Amino acid sequence: MKKNVLIIGAGGVAQVVAHKCAQNNDVLGDLHIASRTKSKCDAIIESVHEKKALKQPGVFEAHALDALDIEATKALIEKTGVQIVINVGTAFLNMSVLRACMDTGVAYIDTAIHEEPGKICETPPWYANYEWKHADECKEKGITAILGAGFDPGVVNAYARLAKDEYLDKVTEIDIVDINAGSHGKYFATNFDPEINFREFTGVVYSWQKGQWQTNQMFEIGKEYDLPVVGKRKAYLCGHDEVHSLAKNMEGADVRFWMGFGDHYINVFTVLKNIGLLSEKPVKTAEGLEVVPLKVVKACLPDPASLAPNYEGKTCIGDFVKGIKDGKEHEVFIYNVADHKEAYEEVGSQGISYTAGVPAVAAAMMVANGEWDVKQMANVEELPPKPFLETLGRIGLSTWIRENGQERALFA
Repeated sequence: MKKNVLIIGAGGVAQVVAHKCAQNNDVLGDLHIASRTKSKCDAIIESVHEKKALKQPGVFEAHALDALDIEATKALIEKTGVQIVINVGTAFLNMSVLRACMDTGVAYIDTAIHEEPGKICETPPWYANYEWKHADECKEKGITAILGAGFDPGVVNAYARLAKDEYLDKVTEIDIVDINAGSHGKYFATNFDPEINFREFTGVVYSWQKGQWQTNQMFEIGKEYDLPVVGKRKAYLCGHDEVHSLAKNMEGADVRFWMGFGDHYINVFTVLKNIGLLSEKPVKTAEGLEVVPLKVVKACLPDPASLAPNYEGKTCIGDFVKGIKDGKEHEVFIYNVADHKEAYEEVGSQGISYTAGVPAVAAAMMVANGEWDVKQMANVEELPPKPFLETLGRIGLSTWIRENGQERALFA
């Protein structure tokens, strides 16, 4: 059994991970959190103590760390004696943190695909450009590396696998739909790091259809969905992490990702993009100062963590999975509904951070108890979904299904 966890990152998702690890420290053991700014880690630990979140007395320490420094990360892993690293820092850190974990022999968990600062929209399948290149080494060394264990990617991958295992004889289509029906009260903001968030939407939209990669432009294709709790919402075909692994692992099924956007978001985004403010390429000001426009926009927007106190409303995220059952066409919608205000009251973060952070802790618990300690690299859909979703239901995110017009709880 693996114990003792290092959390890398100190944003809104890291806050959720910290609270949930504390609530389950009887399973996860000693806890550590590290970021470039130690004071942010101290504040998260203070919030854990304010909420009396530690299930049992134990260690929870903060550390200063530049996680791009592989040797420094290795030194911290060895100093703290952790056996599981949960990487919820920026996606630019993935390969450095993974390298440190492989070199020190500890388990690695992340919630998003790796990105390089100077590139937007990698050639698919994106995982093959970075993480999957290290799969053989992980297997040779017996290193457990769970990729994309957030909600999307992560839980939605498990939903797809569950549909394949339990509800369909053959899967032909997977449409992942992510709707945030909440309101934060700001003129304009992003729910995650703006730099990472915008990069998802400025490149080519890739989907996997008819056995090949299809390309579209952002906001080119929209569709209205009638969803539980949040009702009718417009969603747009987007590129997203999980499409890149599900296309490989779901045996030829079409895979698409849809995200909800309001007209106001689209209008502001379009203006920012069209005048070049979402570019990752440096430009020079009239005064000769070199700046990256995207970083300037990030600096001007609200910190996503600051949105939490006033966030209201709900999210609905799930998979429409179509296929064949007993010789007939069949469809299920497997989903979760989360509440922004409830998330803030419990852990001090908004619902988007909550849905991203809780699954990473469930994955860590699965590694700790051995069920997901697979001694190799794996995307979530390659792992048994039921024990993961059962754990997730116990620690804060329920799973529901709509089938034949009826809705019922699966794991709650």
